[in-house]
Amino acid sequence: MADDDLEASLDLAGALTDTLDGLEARSRAFGAALTSALKGAALEGNGLNAVLASIATRFSSIALDAGLAPLQSALSSGVSSLTQTLTSATAYAKGGVVNGPTYFGAGDGLGLMGEAGAEAILPLSHGADGRLGVAGAGGGTQIVFNVQATDAASFRRSEQQINAMLARAAARGRRGV
Repeated sequence: MADDDLEASLDLAGALTDTLDGLEARSRAFGAALTSALKGAALEGNGLNAVLASIATRFSSIALDAGLAPLQSALSSGVSSLTQTLTSATAYAKGGVVNGPTYFGAGDGLGLMGEAGAEAILPLSHGADGRLGVAGAGGGTQIVFNVQATDAASFRRSEQQINAMLARAAARGRRGV
């Protein structure tokens, strides 16, 4: 059996055990509610209406606990995930690399970067000529690409040309030209 199959089987067995434990706890609660109601009828002289109302109330409580458990689990997981995301936020004021899908605020909405693999974040600065671009650190060679696009689709069409220009510039840099 492959490791993945074994791990999946163990996960399934764990989930089944958890489910059976939950059912056992609910059956114990059901038994306790029934015993308590009947005891109240026998010892305290409660009438049939009071016994049945007590049983119905207890059953409703058990059913609500069982029904709301997935919602409680989902909310807990969501809050935990949000807390982890907020506490592990990384600032990219000086640039960096995003290695996987990462959401970010984009105007009035939400943007997604890194969904197709690693993406670089480069801080922009104004050059001496007033153009906006990426500044090379430590007096290195500055490469500036000026892209004039009317919309996102035209920008995507120029992506291959930009990649080719960048490859040529990097090759010249390696050769020291």
